[in-house]
Amino acid sequence: MLLNCLIDCCIIFCVSRCEGLHSHYQQSRCAGEREFSSKDLCCVVILLIICYQVSDGIDLSCTFSGDFGSNPRVEWKFKNLKQSQVYVIFDGKPTTSYASRVTMYNSNLRFATVTRDDNGMYDCEVSGNGQFGEARVKLTVLVPPSAPLCRIPSSVTTGKSALLTCHDTDGSPPPKYRWFKNDVPLPAEPGKIASFKNSTYKLNVNNGNLEFPKTVKTDLGQYYCEASNEAGPPQRCRGGNMEIRDLNTGGIVAGVIVALLLVALLVFGIWYANKKGYLPKKSESKPKPSVVYQPTSMYGGGGDDDDDGEFKQKSSFVV
Repeated sequence: MLLNCLIDCCIIFCVSRCEGLHSHYQQSRCAGEREFSSKDLCCVVILLIICYQVSDGIDLSCTFSGDFGSNPRVEWKFKNLKQSQVYVIFDGKPTTSYASRVTMYNSNLRFATVTRDDNGMYDCEVSGNGQFGEARVKLTVLVPPSAPLCRIPSSVTTGKSALLTCHDTDGSPPPKYRWFKNDVPLPAEPGKIASFKNSTYKLNVNNGNLEFPKTVKTDLGQYYCEASNEAGPPQRCRGGNMEIRDLNTGGIVAGVIVALLLVALLVFGIWYANKKGYLPKKSESKPKPSVVYQPTSMYGGGGDDDDDGEFKQKSSFVV
């Protein structure tokens, strides 16, 4: 089995046939010796790190010996930074998503253009004649960072937490971040620096967060951050001033007093209006009249009222 080194430094992982374990690790410089070959190994994986500027066309090579037969099967796979894997070349042809900008010549892969979305790991898999080989290439598309976006609170109460954020979406590879206070860089591990030993902040250089779990007066100042990677010069965000203010206990007490005075004034107003009769009094309830129904005797009598609205017989007929 024979694979070619494409850059000056290759990392070669070998698996021994007899032991079946990752028992051999070798770092080889291929500037003088362009090829690495082994017949007593069942698998050879070469990790190549290749960097290109965005929009440049690139070639990814995958060469092999005749041990795979006259018509070996060659496939290219791509795994992005989110660990999602797709085919680039399948059954000898580019897949639909790559057909417009990728071609395959012999077993090699050619990109007409690349973008930051092409960052990731490319696997060339060769199989045939009972043999299998894989060459792995890590592609990094270089894009310098732009001016990052910073969020800095203008005022924080003493003892409260504060979070300052810094983020850039353009840089590739993802940039590292540095924060500055009053033009002095803040170390990522303040406990190791004598002048920052009493600092309580936490700085994440990978996501750009600067966190103060519990602010103190000495944390006030002018803050800004920088984003940088190997593709270009560092870019700085527009800074901001963070003030640390004490809790306004006098204002809180004054607010409580004003609220109590308003409640007292409201109670007095209701009492005074009721005393002067400005508020309507509750009406006294009158007893409802009771009605008793008495049936009229069929023989007359039962009262002298002739105007009750009912017909009553009052004379008798005697023979």
